[in-house]
Amino acid sequence: MNRIATALCTLAAGFALALPTPSQAQSWPQRTVRFIVPLGPGSGVDITSRLLAERLQAKWGQSVVIENKPGGDGMVAIGAFTGAHDDHVLLYSPTSSFTAHPFQHEKLPYDPRDLSPVARVSKTLLGFAVQGSSIIGSVADFMAQVRAQPGKLNYTTATGVTDVIFDGYFKSAGLSITRVPYRDVVTPLTDLGEGRIQAYIGALAIEQPHLLSGRAKLIAITNTERAPAAPGVPTVAEAGFPELNFDGLTGLFGPRDMPNEVRARIAADIRAAMADPVIVSRLIATGQVVSPGGAAELAASIDEQSAKLAAIAKVLGIKQAQEPR
Repeated sequence: MNRIATALCTLAAGFALALPTPSQAQSWPQRTVRFIVPLGPGSGVDITSRLLAERLQAKWGQSVVIENKPGGDGMVAIGAFTGAHDDHVLLYSPTSSFTAHPFQHEKLPYDPRDLSPVARVSKTLLGFAVQGSSIIGSVADFMAQVRAQPGKLNYTTATGVTDVIFDGYFKSAGLSITRVPYRDVVTPLTDLGEGRIQAYIGALAIEQPHLLSGRAKLIAITNTERAPAAPGVPTVAEAGFPELNFDGLTGLFGPRDMPNEVRARIAADIRAAMADPVIVSRLIATGQVVSPGGAAELAASIDEQSAKLAAIAKVLGIKQAQEPR
């Protein structure tokens, strides 16, 4: 494992800094705070960031501004964040925007150690959907069809992480199916409804209109917990396919030299904001679950996700990215 993958798997150590004085946390923030978001306006992550910003700016006495910088497989937002070198510029992002990068790019334009955990916020629910008119009623049914029709079925997923996870499973299981790449996360649902692809694994919030119209059918949730909006739908683990598990973890990241006490204060303020029933209900409505936690908890979750991807990459024969210079 090279230094990039090692950095991703040891983010917990990234915030083991010198003990700051109490005044550092008390005096932060001293000016406007910017949240860089790698997804566009209207996404679940964007909605949550704005709900948080409203609560936090009331708590902090400073404006909290959301800057959407989608594109480039998350690189645009990450570049804006790492290039700022400012503890008032934070990255609010799904971990799926970067944990798969070392396995999908030959070189990275940033150092993963600069994405230093501050606070865990929520988990995006991801649904395993098939065509609404399909006879498929479960993940086992889908896999049986793939086995019965080698090389004839198509699918797609919405994140680099789920690309790696599903590609790894199909190879390990000896199943032949084509993953079709898309530039956006909406077009695949049109193709799913029209039968051009046979499965789509993506954010439940994006799938919801197609599920309600009957153009798509939900057969499983990739998260470790069921979706509050679809309690009767099993997780992939409950369906007998734990290898396909993926939690859409979302958190806040700061520069690696941000004092621990400031991180702890931000995490505590986020935990308090996420206890608001209004925020909880909005997250559920947008296909998310509240999951606040501190820097260490976020780092541990990233460690686990990164280690899983590294193991799958070996199965797929994927070389990890070279260290940036």
